[in-house]
Amino acid sequence: MNIIDRGSGVPIVVIPGVQGRWEWMKPAIDALAERCRVITFSLADEPTSGGRCDEAAGFWCYVEQVREALDAAGVGRASICGVSYGGLIAGACAAKHPDRVASLVLVSPISPSWRPDERVSFFLRSPWLLTPLFCLGALRLYREIAAANDGWWQGVAAAVGHGWNALRHMFHPTRMARRVQLLTSVRIEADLARVQVPTLVVTGEDSLDLVVPPRVSRQYLQLWPHAQAITIARTGHLGLVTRPAEFAAVVAAFAAGHAEPGAETRRRIG
Repeated sequence: MNIIDRGSGVPIVVIPGVQGRWEWMKPAIDALAERCRVITFSLADEPTSGGRCDEAAGFWCYVEQVREALDAAGVGRASICGVSYGGLIAGACAAKHPDRVASLVLVSPISPSWRPDERVSFFLRSPWLLTPLFCLGALRLYREIAAANDGWWQGVAAAVGHGWNALRHMFHPTRMARRVQLLTSVRIEADLARVQVPTLVVTGEDSLDLVVPPRVSRQYLQLWPHAQAITIARTGHLGLVTRPAEFAAVVAAFAAGHAEPGAETRRRIG
């Protein structure tokens, strides 16, 4: 598996969203690596991941990838941080492998009861054909990017930068659609209800997240009364890349506060 392993300190595994590429999170990964040891990867069915993808396992293939990444990095337990779709993977990992999870950080996560709405179902009909329309729809995220930056010009410059990074590491419409469709047969609410590890739910502002409404992400607070929640100001769904320093400060502090004594601090070399 092609693992990105950077920094030193408390280990945090970061799971990407439905687009599957770790590179989309690079600003957050760089910021986290200044504070802790961060381990990440692209989802197992991405050709660049080098991971083992068992299609018969469906959604659970991504859950096992987290365990395999921990094994490859020589880490026993870590804070598991999942972004959006990756948030559900992180929660499922805590349910299936509780001995490997020191704490959970769910970043604008979809809820376990989430199912494709009318808009998402429309794009699932013909992923490649509708990709241009999907990309045009992404322009709605500019409002969030502008809010995270000071001034019109900085907002435009940031939007161009984020867009260029996404184009360089282009998503694959069919793989994205498959990942969404896998959730139609996933029923893990009962398993998640038994998770007791320290948990932090990170969201943006209600008015700025146009991808996963914060009220959907906050459903985890009903599932887990012990969970904490925090909102990163001036962000929506993209807070980890539009305000990476603020994101890293929140996540690293939470992970450090719930790390086991003697947690692995060295990073893998090579």
